[in-house]
Amino acid sequence: MPTLVLRFPGRRYHATPWGHHVNEGLIEWPPSPWRLLRALLSVGYTALGWDAALDEPWRSEPPPDARSLIIKLASVLPTYSLPPATGAHSRHFMPVGKFKDAREHTTLVFDTWAQIERGEVRIRWDVSLTPEEAQLLEKLTAHLGYLGRSESWVIARLVDDAEVGASDCRPCGDDEALRPGWEQVSLLATEPDEVVMSWRGRQIDAALSALPVIELPNNKRLTSKDRKPTETREAARKRAVAPYPADLIACLQVDTTWLREHGWSQPPGSRRVLYWRRADALRAPPVDAVARTRLEPVPFVLLSLSSPSGNNHALPTLTRSLPQGERLHRQVVSSRLRIAPHEHSHVLTGCDASGAALRGAHGHAHVLSLDLDDDGHIDHLLVWAPDRMDAADQQALRATRATYTKGGVGDLRLAWSGAGVRDDLRRLATPYGDALLRTIGSSRTWVTATPFVAPRYPKKRGANSLEGQVRAELASRGLPEPESVHWLDPRHDERARRLRHHIRMRRAGAAPPVDAGHAFRLTFAEPVSGPICLGYASHFGLGRFECATAAA
Repeated sequence: MPTLVLRFPGRRYHATPWGHHVNEGLIEWPPSPWRLLRALLSVGYTALGWDAALDEPWRSEPPPDARSLIIKLASVLPTYSLPPATGAHSRHFMPVGKFKDAREHTTLVFDTWAQIERGEVRIRWDVSLTPEEAQLLEKLTAHLGYLGRSESWVIARLVDDAEVGASDCRPCGDDEALRPGWEQVSLLATEPDEVVMSWRGRQIDAALSALPVIELPNNKRLTSKDRKPTETREAARKRAVAPYPADLIACLQVDTTWLREHGWSQPPGSRRVLYWRRADALRAPPVDAVARTRLEPVPFVLLSLSSPSGNNHALPTLTRSLPQGERLHRQVVSSRLRIAPHEHSHVLTGCDASGAALRGAHGHAHVLSLDLDDDGHIDHLLVWAPDRMDAADQQALRATRATYTKGGVGDLRLAWSGAGVRDDLRRLATPYGDALLRTIGSSRTWVTATPFVAPRYPKKRGANSLEGQVRAELASRGLPEPESVHWLDPRHDERARRLRHHIRMRRAGAAPPVDAGHAFRLTFAEPVSGPICLGYASHFGLGRFECATAAA
């Protein structure tokens, strides 16, 4: 019996129940069977290369194995096992493009989600699949990047029946009465395929009964006088059957435009089903229950950066990696002091309790400025701490909602994009997940992304040469000895020439011995996992390397 397990690395699930407006503040919890099957079909077209009819998606035809898989899953109602979740929301005033008295009108918009700090959603269908269908479902599951809104990043997998656990959300029986501690919730589900086909046949027969086919006498030649009524009648018959998709698969593939065009308030082939759900499934915790006590320490936190106007070109350029890293670090340390004034964080501050700088393997936080859409502007900030950030550290990062840049107009907005271990970030949805792999991935060859600034005065040869300092930095971080350290000459390498525009001197702290940035290509005997950050100010964005690409 197939069992789907969903984990939300961003700790959020955004989805509005069918038939409700987003500003009603309702959350579809658990994910409805209708949403799950549509998501699996979507993955087939976007990730597995199924042929799709772009103009009329409901006419797209999945492969035979996919068709039989979806029809089997649609024939039963799944059961769920739900993790602890809290209903949460944010609100903002969105501009509507209308002005009065030189002032732009706005409208209040709610964004509601289920906050899932830890745990997984388990969904089980009580059906038997063929080996081919099971293999296809596993492929579809592996490529599922989000569920609901695009912010709802998801990591999905199939598990054995033995791992399912108890079900705490299941369909209501006809004769079941309300029980203490439980509540009913309406979810959108599919009708079985045979029910859809029978319903469609009845609807089409009724629609065409008033539009019989015009029959002409035998051997009569069709004249222009006869042709027009015949063509008009055929067009009317086509319009009469157009609102009824061919089968269940077509029903699952219709889009909102099609539904509005044909006057549907609920997708054809769907039904409302009542489920039993625990009454506290989306209940907020007590006020005195501090959320940080439930957070596991993590080495990575990814923050997104946006401008008030939404214009990405208003964001700071990648050349400002160092000042933006320093600025965010100061803000986060201040937030940490407000959250836990009596607890010292060596991971965020980089100092011990007495204020002395930490020595050793650089386990404290690095703030790395990233350009994940390759437009030359910083759109994400990755906070990486090998010694891992505890609950209070993560709370400080969540509490830092804005930063700023030199010459910018207004504050830059910061938003929590995700947290976890390396494998969690590797599986983020494309295109950002693929771009992030350049920094946190694994490769034998690494190339400079932000300039390497020597921490000591460079000599021509020996341990203090540029190559010697690079090798010493790698050793101090516990990384293996490289096979080669190749300096990239800016006279012949475009990447090295671009680095001359980067800011290379910290506003606070000691200046580098020589204000010069260098680019290198590092080659190792075996693949090495990133991030790799070396040299002066490497904890604030300088000296960052990326996995080598063809363009490097």
